[in-house]
Parts: sequence; C-alpha cells; structure tokens
Amino acid sequence: MTLDESGWSWQGQRYPYLEKCKERTVYYWRDGEFAPVSRYSSSLIKLVPTEWGTPTFEIDGIKMLVSEKLSPYQDAQAKVALIEPRGKVVLDTCGGLGYFAAWCLEGGAARIVSFEKNPDVIWLRGLNPWSPQAGGALSLTQGDVSEKIAELPDASFDAILHDPPRFGIAGELYSQAFYDQLARVLKRGGRMFHYTGAPNKLTTGRDVPTEVAARLKRSGLKTRLHGDGVLASKGGR
Repeated sequence: MTLDESGWSWQGQRYPYLEKCKERTVYYWRDGEFAPVSRYSSSLIKLVPTEWGTPTFEIDGIKMLVSEKLSPYQDAQAKVALIEPRGKVVLDTCGGLGYFAAWCLEGGAARIVSFEKNPDVIWLRGLNPWSPQAGGALSLTQGDVSEKIAELPDASFDAILHDPPRFGIAGELYSQAFYDQLARVLKRGGRMFHYTGAPNKLTTGRDVPTEVAARLKRSGLKTRLHGDGVLASKGGR
C-alpha cells in the first residue's frame, strides 16, 4: 500500500479518502466510490466496526453479537470449543456472520450445516472478510431453521450451536416445540451450546437461561448453565 495526500493505492487500484464518514459504519468499494455496508428492506441491517477489528452487525439498531468486552470472533471461538467440533457434523442454527462456522472449520469439523433466515445477513457475509464462504465442509441455506429443521433426519448431528436473536424478536426459536426438534436431530452423546445472554433480567427479573434449561430438560437433554448460555447433552454425557 502507498499513501499520499489525496488517497492511497493498493493492489493496483487507486482509492480516494472519504470526505465524510458516518460513525459506527463499515464501508466497501462499489461502482467507483465507497458505500456503507448496510441495507434496508424490512429492517435496517448493517456491519458495525468494533475496537477489536472484527465487526459485529445490527438489525434496527439492535446489536446481534457480543463485542463490548471482547472480540465477537474470539467469543465465537470460545463457544465453539465447548462442543469440540473435530470430526463432527455440526448444526449451526442461526448462521449470522458465520463466526461459529469459521471456528468449526478451523477446529476440523467434518461438516457444518448452517441456516440463516435473513438474506441481507447473507449479503453482509459476502462483504465481511471474517465470514467464511459456503462450500467444502460448510453448507449455508437461506431459510428459517424453525421450519427447515423438520426436514432434517433423526440423530443426524454430533453437535449443535444455537445462537438465536433475542426472545422478543424470535420467540419461536425458544419454544418447546423447537427444542424437541433440536433434541430429535442430536445424536446420543451429542452436545449443544445455546447462547441466551441475560435479557430482561435487570428490568423484569426474568431469568431466560433458567427458562431455556428447563425447556431443554423437558426435551430429554441434560443441561447446565455455562457463561452466557446453556450447555446441553443427550444421553447423560
């Protein structure tokens, strides 16, 4: 890269400095100019920079990934380690930017089956250098996992990663019916990590992690609270 007063050059391409930059906005090069990595269809969705380098994303101003105290990418690494992906077939229910899938690939997973409901999120993935592209061991389906899961065979996954939007946005992904389906597709001895965070605990006293653990137990899984989620297993492992 070479810099001068009017811009910079990189890989044979000349780029000007932006005259104005919006705060909390990531830009990309499009049609000879920089444009924000954001879209508005049914909601405003955008990549948002973090102090860690790796971006998070927002939907209508709601942050979808942890980024206040650590990188969302490193947070995903720690959560993926809980299900020990090496050699396993993994269900990634809510793909998002694909950070779970990236660490499953890094960890030697045999196959990752990922779903993402929002086509605009998939568009973000295509512009985010930290997002893995589909292909090889990673399949990515644009679709609602709460509906698609019924098409998946019994006991077809060694591990599950479930990182849904908050309950108020996607209550169906916290339902007993959906948890019954997760238990159905998980092999005996399999593990699942369910991210919950702690929404509403301070304002309403509601304990979402404990509620989630209780529903998963009714689905036949063994559970324990772990960090900002619930770690579950099938068959008493």
